[in-house]
Amino acid sequence: MKFDRPAGHNPIDQLRVVGKPTDRIEGRLKTTGTAPYAYERHDVVPDQAYGFVVGSPVPKGHIERIDIRGAKASPGVIAVVTTLDMPRLEKGPMNAAYLFGGAEIQHYHQAIAIVVANSFEQARAAASLIRVNITGQSGQFDLSTQVADAPLAHGKIPPLDRVGDFDSAFATAPVTFDQTYTTPDQSHAMMEPHATIAAWEGGKVTLWTSNQMIAWARRDVATALKIPPENVRVDSPYIGGGFGGKLFLRADAVLAALGARAAGRPVKVALTHPFLMNNTTHRAATIQRIRIGATRDGKITAIAHESTSGNLAGGGPEAAVSQTRLLYAGANRLTSMRLAHLDLPEGSSMRAPGEAAGMMALEIAMDEAAEQLGMDPVQFRILNDTQVDPEKPDRQFSRRQLVKCLQLGATHFGWNRRNSRPAAVREGDWLIGMGVAAGFRNNLVTKSGARVRLGDGGLVTVETDMTDIGTGSYTIIAQTAAEMLGVELGQVKVSLGDSDSPVSAGSGGQWGANNATAGVYAACVKLRRTVARKLGLDPDMAIFAGGHVQAGGRHFGLADATRDGELVCEDAIEYGDLDKKYQQSTFAGHFVEVAVDAFTGEIRVRRMLAVCSAGRILNPKSARSQVIGAMTMGVGAALMEELAVDRSRGYFVNHDLAGYEVPVHADIPHQDVIFLDEVDPISSPMKAKGVGELGLCGVSAAVANAVYNATGVRVRSYPITLDKYLDHLPQVL
Repeated sequence: MKFDRPAGHNPIDQLRVVGKPTDRIEGRLKTTGTAPYAYERHDVVPDQAYGFVVGSPVPKGHIERIDIRGAKASPGVIAVVTTLDMPRLEKGPMNAAYLFGGAEIQHYHQAIAIVVANSFEQARAAASLIRVNITGQSGQFDLSTQVADAPLAHGKIPPLDRVGDFDSAFATAPVTFDQTYTTPDQSHAMMEPHATIAAWEGGKVTLWTSNQMIAWARRDVATALKIPPENVRVDSPYIGGGFGGKLFLRADAVLAALGARAAGRPVKVALTHPFLMNNTTHRAATIQRIRIGATRDGKITAIAHESTSGNLAGGGPEAAVSQTRLLYAGANRLTSMRLAHLDLPEGSSMRAPGEAAGMMALEIAMDEAAEQLGMDPVQFRILNDTQVDPEKPDRQFSRRQLVKCLQLGATHFGWNRRNSRPAAVREGDWLIGMGVAAGFRNNLVTKSGARVRLGDGGLVTVETDMTDIGTGSYTIIAQTAAEMLGVELGQVKVSLGDSDSPVSAGSGGQWGANNATAGVYAACVKLRRTVARKLGLDPDMAIFAGGHVQAGGRHFGLADATRDGELVCEDAIEYGDLDKKYQQSTFAGHFVEVAVDAFTGEIRVRRMLAVCSAGRILNPKSARSQVIGAMTMGVGAALMEELAVDRSRGYFVNHDLAGYEVPVHADIPHQDVIFLDEVDPISSPMKAKGVGELGLCGVSAAVANAVYNATGVRVRSYPITLDKYLDHLPQVL
């Protein structure tokens, strides 16, 4: 189905099932521990052996020799495969780091061997007996030392973009602001580690794995193993969190396949947390300079955002300037991204790549500029709203309700009670402050397919390689099929994550829900027409409701169409150029209240609110869960999360969930989420957009702004830890 014009009225608009706050249909499996995650797929193939991956002890160098004699002689060992046994494996287009093969070391804990044994303990013990001789090389591990010489980055986003004459406009602006902010390296820290079971049958391999993008995984496995893609099957029905860390092929899948081939039996591999934090990917640190020029009444006339991040050769930048190109008005604009070469593990996508880190800086800068102007920070943002792309004024936003998000949020949160004078509000020993930030994330559209079956008794089965990373994909896909075919939710079965199914959008970048359901919509439209013709009805007039089909005064049960056997239809949503004609984005207003202990400096988040404008909300219950989870992640980024770099040895020191701190229940108060009543017919037939990453973008800055309002101490280097502000707290009287 081609989607090349705004959606008109369609069956989804009935909102009989879609749009309802529906419990997750797989929820019982997850809460009872019976949902089969990758490492737990004990039943898919017999005689599974265990693989343990060995990583490089140095961040850069050349392997001279690997002694595996002790490992091979260890009890229970079936096979040992080392990186010297084969040339460097070809990497897919999404990977910067090479995953295996060859003698060159690019980063610490790069995989250099796998030991396969009858038990996990035997494999781990044998791995400790491997001896490696490496000629080490010096490397670059400190972003701050590379900023001055970092070249412009090259990628999909222009590394240097100018509109108007920023330099002149900034130099002549009555009010100017210029500050630098830093964000640290961050880990995805998902609950389920990267894990894979691999089994060969002849020249074909099946991977039961944890991966967000099934088609990409299948392609890249085939590339690495030098076999046809049709000889690779990837199955990933349940994923215990990914946040972008499982978008691309990683070492667990490749080494499970190599280990299984060497052992002649199925092999299962799970990366330990200390290993995966250095072996896989992370959000790269940034150094961001933001300049704002404005009139005395608060109109922005010049805005610049320049960001530097680091990565391995072939890697991309953290695109921290992307939101600044679109969020606020201003005739004279400058954005740039520079990319330093670092010999740290690969930097790549993490939830809301670009905007999450970029808004951590931009939305503090907006608060600081508002204070310099003597303006309320909410009003400053509203004053500089734009309904068109600031770089292309003839290109409108499809829907843009940022102002309403901020106004409604301010009213609901009680913003009028905020004291604009920092450190002016106390409750006993606690300093109280409120903070605000805008939220922004682009809406991305991409082709997505599905297969829909109508079987005996009117049972509907949906098959697509779409994944569920805890986001509720099973439920919203079932809701879509139930709405389109006029059946109850219980009559729909959903099969996800299998590469034998049609290729979908996959889970990532906030694009999954809208595109995947639109693909199901397309397949259901085809099935509706097939059913109508089978029953002798006019497809354009047929109404599907209550398990029946009617048109022209004739009435049939849906199951009547299957008297001669199952009906199967497959289609995909394919987009025209609407996303080029209109800027499609999502917006939010984030509000936070914090309390800071005047004596100890302890920060407590007390209240949080997100008001979101993101098209039609397909399932308010699961959408709210996505947003409050993202808000929680924003608190972590603001106050806790930082991968500490050993700048002499080139690795992340706090590489486990004991040293890498994330929020727990006790850290998070009650969170409110408000969704604006909105549809966006330019986005898709579902009239929806993504929301999961929008809930993160801006939250950290709202926390930081609240801390400043409470204490009068401005911290521009995340995370906001005690060492950065304790000595500057107001004097306790």
